[in-house]
Parts: sequence; structure tokens; C-alpha cells
Amino acid sequence: MDDFGDWLGRIQERGDIVDPARSNVLRAALGEAVESQARDALPALHHWLYFWEKRTPQETGADGHPKRGGFLPPITQARRMWAGGRLRFAAPLRLGEPVSRRSTILRIDRKQGRSGVLIFVTVGHEIFGPDGLAIEEEQDLVYRDLDKGGAPAPASPPYEPATPPAESVDPDPVLLFRYSALTMNSHRIHYDKDYAVGEENYPGLVVHGPLQATLLARLATRELGAPLSNFEFRGLAPAFAGRPLDLHATSGEAGIDLSAVQAGTRTMSASAS
Repeated sequence: MDDFGDWLGRIQERGDIVDPARSNVLRAALGEAVESQARDALPALHHWLYFWEKRTPQETGADGHPKRGGFLPPITQARRMWAGGRLRFAAPLRLGEPVSRRSTILRIDRKQGRSGVLIFVTVGHEIFGPDGLAIEEEQDLVYRDLDKGGAPAPASPPYEPATPPAESVDPDPVLLFRYSALTMNSHRIHYDKDYAVGEENYPGLVVHGPLQATLLARLATRELGAPLSNFEFRGLAPAFAGRPLDLHATSGEAGIDLSAVQAGTRTMSASAS
């Protein structure tokens, strides 16, 4: 896109320590009675708990997100969502070890959707541990205008899973608050119901896409009985607090296919090997 061409290829580098406490707190929030120790392998997608983006109040927008500009382009569409991603796990990250991340703006695309103009930004991440490259990842971010108050959301076709859920999770406001804190995600749609309903026109608090992906990756690891080598996910519809989230897994051509389903709507699809 002409307006954001200067952002293509932009690189950001960060470092961190894989603090065991963050991963253990998330596992406890998800009901796992496990206490991982230094040198244990980090569970799949728990690397999202690190490399915090620390911003002062002056650097934070009204929605709780960092103000536009900087590493990501200053796109004017008000609603920002994590639409999906693809990951390859080359080696485990281990608790207690130093890590680094190199991020690159790979693509910026403009599309016309049912609800208006959509801007897609694809960010590539390379995450390194002491022994070299551990994770290659692409994240798809989408920006869109807010829904007009009272306008019906585009209907999603009803989804009928072929098998019963392997697990059902209650994404209550406490879990959403904990995940927001652990990922330093201050987007108000996840913990401020008045804002989510009154400003962004959602029917309630929104379940984080990365949290849904983490739940599906945990299920895939359990079903496959081995650490993941590849994981891909795509958000299909919002999920909301206060409604059970059913997780489904079926054997696929190259591994396992996964779905998150809420009230008859498939909110996320994923595959893993």
C-alpha cells in the first residue's frame, strides 16, 4: 500500500528471560496442577507471555492498545484483531534461559470485506534461544472500522462438530483478566465490559484469540502425545466471556485438526503436527 510502504521490511528486536513464573501462572489459571522448573521446556505458545510491549499512559490509546505508529503502521481503522498465524517449532525454549526476538513487517494488504475496508498486516517473528533459532512465526493482524451501533453482525453459519468436545473451558472474566495481565495486553475489550459493549459494540467481553489458540495447542499436544512441530490457526468469529468454549480435535491428513466452538459458532480453526 502506498500510504504504508515505508513500513514494509521494518525490523524490531527485543530480548527477554523465560521467567518460569509467567508460564506457571498461566498453567494455574487454566486449571493445571503443574509447577514447571528451570530448564523445563516452555509449553506451546507460552512464548506469547514474553517480550512485553511496555508503554506509558501517554503512549497508550483510548482503547488500551499502544498508540498507532512506531513499529506497526499508523492505520486509522479503529478495531484491531489478531486474525491468525502460522508457527514452526525448530527447538524448545527452556524456562530460565535468555531469549531474543527479531520481528519484521512482511506484508500490508488492503481488502474489501462485508463490513468495509480491511487492512491486513503480516508480521514475521524469529525467536532464538541460547542454541539458535527455536520458533519461526507469522502473525496476521487485521484492522477494520467499528460496527455501527445497532447494525447486525454478519451471521456465521452454524457449525456441527463430527465428534463430542475433547474439552470444555469456561472463559470467565477472571481468566480473561489474567491472560491480559500475563501478556501485557491492555486492550479494554477483554476486561472492561462497558467499553466493549458501549464503544466497540460487542455483546460482552471478548475472549483473546491467542488464548483460544493456546488452548487448542495444549489440546493438540495432549492428543498427539509429543511436542508440536507446526501449528496454524485462524480466527473465524469472536468468542465471549460467560459462555462455554468447546474444544474439538480430529485426525487430519498430516496431524490433527482442531476447532473452538461456542454456542454453535466455530470461533477458531487450527491444525497441528
